[in-house]
Amino acid sequence: MNLNKKFLNFCQKNNFEINNNQLKLIDELNLFYNVNFKKSFLTKFFSRNKSKPGFYLHGDIGVGKTMILNFFYENFRYTKQRLHFNEFMINFHDFVHRNKKDNQKNIIDKFVSKIKKKYKMIYFDEFQVTNIVDAMILGNLFKKIFDENIKVIFSSNIKINDLYKDGLQRDQFLPFIKIMKDKCYQEKIYLEEDYRKSQKNKNERFLYPLNQSTNFKVNKYFREITKNILMKEKILTIKGRKFNIRKYFDGISRFDFKNLCEKNIGAEDYIKIAEVCNFIIIENIPNFNDNNSNQQRRFITLIDILYEKKIPIMVTSESRLDLLSSSKNLQQFFKRTISRLHELTSIKFNYL
Repeated sequence: MNLNKKFLNFCQKNNFEINNNQLKLIDELNLFYNVNFKKSFLTKFFSRNKSKPGFYLHGDIGVGKTMILNFFYENFRYTKQRLHFNEFMINFHDFVHRNKKDNQKNIIDKFVSKIKKKYKMIYFDEFQVTNIVDAMILGNLFKKIFDENIKVIFSSNIKINDLYKDGLQRDQFLPFIKIMKDKCYQEKIYLEEDYRKSQKNKNERFLYPLNQSTNFKVNKYFREITKNILMKEKILTIKGRKFNIRKYFDGISRFDFKNLCEKNIGAEDYIKIAEVCNFIIIENIPNFNDNNSNQQRRFITLIDILYEKKIPIMVTSESRLDLLSSSKNLQQFFKRTISRLHELTSIKFNYL
């Protein structure tokens, strides 16, 4: 597979600036593909000694990690699945619940066997671990995935050694770190500026501060995009729980921050919301600190999922986007959220 030539054509077609660091990574991905999938004698010999089933790409916010791995994923010829990591773990925990009579080893074996029957490769964009329950499972789960020679590609803001850094009982997570380092090629990508922030797009929908003027602007915009559309309450059912979207206009919805992030809801709820919405307004985003870190954590998860689904949003905020504060423990993760808010409040929304 000549990815280099295809990538140059891809950049030219999309009017992207060609970056030498990105071209180097394309060569590394091409090698990863050839070693693992090309059926020549030389690659078979090389793969017995050198091949690894994982490719882990990390780097700062907005350097093009997702763009490059999406490009590789789209050109991958075999069966594949792209998943937000939250979705993957929800699927795993659901599988555990349905097979709770089995011991953990049998459950993991069955779950991975099911993946292997369907896919040659899975792709996790913006991989991170924040949940102690997941942290304690991942070592055994990914050992089995790699033992079954299922290929996995990851993008992350964090190098492997720093995953789940300062997390509770991190010593139980260290076997997973070792597995990842043993089984993955690890590469870093550099770029001088966040391409999402540098995009010139006049369709900006991040409004601040929280005052009458901002409220007037969001109300005016909302009237325009919902003109001639009837409001009809949408009721979502998530594992027996009900979540009501009261301001729902045929895919356009409007929420207050507290209804999305102060309630005891999470990734499963946000995924269901994303499935029925094509545009979302989120009002009254506060500054974050150590006192509202739980709400901030939910907000980070929400924005990750909306970004994954490419759902444009409009928000009203207490502060300018680049001045939104963070709790101490979530500062690194929140940098990604800030970057994604830049893009989600700027991507075009055709409502006419």
